[in-house]
Amino acid sequence: MTTGGMKQNKTDLTEIFRRVLVKADMFLHIVAALLLLVACGFIFFYAGLNLATPTRDFIIHLVNDVLLALIILELLWTVIRFLKKQKVILAPFLAIGIIAAVRMILLIDAQTSFMEHVPSEKLYEIGLSAFVVIPLMIAYYLSVNAQKLEQ
Repeated sequence: MTTGGMKQNKTDLTEIFRRVLVKADMFLHIVAALLLLVACGFIFFYAGLNLATPTRDFIIHLVNDVLLALIILELLWTVIRFLKKQKVILAPFLAIGIIAAVRMILLIDAQTSFMEHVPSEKLYEIGLSAFVVIPLMIAYYLSVNAQKLEQ
């Protein structure tokens, strides 16, 4: 066999392998999207079950669960963009970070709202989360403006 024939066989094998990997990647992204959707559905289902007895703790958990659902939905949209072969953009990831930091602030604040003495580590956690939100919001703003300039 000539060198050109071996090179052609390697190229064909590489192309077949690439196609299999791309199909596997697509399949796993679809599975991930479905699992994210199921997770979000369960969050809303359990929140709905607890609506009959709205207590203070339930409201805290409801806000926490809704923010978690928003994070999951943002991740789902990122997967959908990938499956539609659209360009993956940075803004949704920054939004997820902002939502996660705000979620942490609200959760800690709600947990400590009825404490007589708030532990200093809880205050540090709130401060750190608040500090993280500011650069994320600046990056989100810059990302959205850069995306507008590209179009």
